[in-house]
Amino acid sequence: MLLDFFRFLGERLPDILLALREHLTLSLLAVLIGSAISLPLGVLLVYSRIGWLNSAVFFVANLLQTIPSLALLAILIPLLGIGMRPAVLALLLYSIMPVLRNTYEGFRSVDPHVLEAARGLGYSAAQRLLRVQLPLALPYLMSGIRLTTVYIISWATLATLVGAGGLGQLIVSGMGVNQPYLIVAGALGAILLALVADLLLGWIESALGRRFGLRGGAAA
Repeated sequence: MLLDFFRFLGERLPDILLALREHLTLSLLAVLIGSAISLPLGVLLVYSRIGWLNSAVFFVANLLQTIPSLALLAILIPLLGIGMRPAVLALLLYSIMPVLRNTYEGFRSVDPHVLEAARGLGYSAAQRLLRVQLPLALPYLMSGIRLTTVYIISWATLATLVGAGGLGQLIVSGMGVNQPYLIVAGALGAILLALVADLLLGWIESALGRRFGLRGGAAA
């Protein structure tokens, strides 16, 4: 059976690679755009003097997490049609909350005494943000991005339902023609992609930690 599976993979390799590329594109776009929104928004909320703004933003972000994936895709189809656009938008909406929450908590976790010491050394607000708070909050930020990336890769299998392709297409096709190897290929592809992405992001986190001179979450 294992030999048959590998033979099947060899025969369908072009289709599998195409689905993998589509899945990677969907996931990467969603995580990048979602992070580009969430990271600065989280920092903004830390410094916000408007009490209700934090509650409103987190309420909306939490609300987006509660919407079932199929329902969200169904809502977006009349607005954006089918294909990549509704899939990417749905996925990036789901990516906002984990990155936003970890960014907010990461910057809030920085010891005020450290910031006061940096202020005493003559650091400007921008320097304190980039040279003190950002390095110390890095583990929180990367944790949110890594968690989001794994989730998005998993959820992206549903993108095939709106014509966006991806590894979900293999799973749905396998169910349609009763071909277990297609289902296994799609599922294994998503699992391996998530594992590789998590390992890569872990390496990036370690590299950034060395760049910022962090040891065990504290500045060296």
